[in-house]
Amino acid sequence: MVSLSVLDQSPIRKGGNAAEALANTIELAKHADKLGYARYWMAEHHNTKSFAGSAPEVLIARIAAETSRIRVGSAGVMLPHYSPLKVAECFRLLETLYPGRIDLGMGRAPGGDMRTTRALQPGPQAYDISVFPQQVELLIQFLEDSNGLAGENGGFPSEHPYLGIHASPRGPGMPELWMLGSGGDGAAIAAQFGMAYSFAHFINQDAGPGPIDLYRKAFRPSRHLSSPHASIGVSITVADTEEEAQRIASSRNLWVMHLLQNRAGAFPSVEEALSYPYTEDDKLMLEGIKQRGITGSPEQVRAKLLQMGEEYGVDDFVILTITYDQKDRLRSYELLSEAFALQDAG
Repeated sequence: MVSLSVLDQSPIRKGGNAAEALANTIELAKHADKLGYARYWMAEHHNTKSFAGSAPEVLIARIAAETSRIRVGSAGVMLPHYSPLKVAECFRLLETLYPGRIDLGMGRAPGGDMRTTRALQPGPQAYDISVFPQQVELLIQFLEDSNGLAGENGGFPSEHPYLGIHASPRGPGMPELWMLGSGGDGAAIAAQFGMAYSFAHFINQDAGPGPIDLYRKAFRPSRHLSSPHASIGVSITVADTEEEAQRIASSRNLWVMHLLQNRAGAFPSVEEALSYPYTEDDKLMLEGIKQRGITGSPEQVRAKLLQMGEEYGVDDFVILTITYDQKDRLRSYELLSEAFALQDAG
């Protein structure tokens, strides 16, 4: 059975603002909860005019309070910026408030430029990317110690300097752990620590099934996951007709082109995208951008998504849909839920 989830980057549109983007996130989360989507994940971006979501752990608390059924999580916490203990405590608190509904997706990307990264990690104790696996291990140890999963002696060996340090609040339950990635490195770390793995196809569709294959082959069972579990993050725009879907997606496509040209800002309107003076080089770039996602009618998108599932060997998809108009985004997720006959909880 196919499982569909939502990835929301809280996009800011031209003429709008961050407050509007966050209000749209809350509205979409309620919509997805009623439509039968499995998870609602929120991204982390810094120092950007394009996205309002800089602290997914804060948004998780609000979205979980506004919904009743859907799992809510991060996609993800950019762990190199933070102390593993602090992240463990944030998600222990969320799990305590909303037991059985919290996902902790993590990644190693900066979520911004290098100057912003230095501002997020000031001083000589900043985490180098090379220690990311150790950060992941510490985070898991703190979480497993906090809920008793690691046993009477906790998650640390007797000589460890952190022995006796506990992530508060302690208690039963544990957020579901996901490693996010767009290549082999994230897949290998997910396999090493027995975590679920979500492959960002919308970032690196050229990688093909390789990262997920690597993850499955190298997977080591853990206390919190006995067998490999993979999902794919896909950029999708659905409308009643293919022509309308392509029209709506033109806004996102122009934004991606500007991103690749290092001049991304707020998301342009469809009218701006359709009237934009594209050069011949722009048009070539645009054709490649269109291949990054799936755009079309409900029947077309369903068929392509199922084909992708067969190619990658997965039935779990995390859907990223960005439109200039909120009504088009709500409608896209609604049409997709109908195409896959998700269980409406409304």
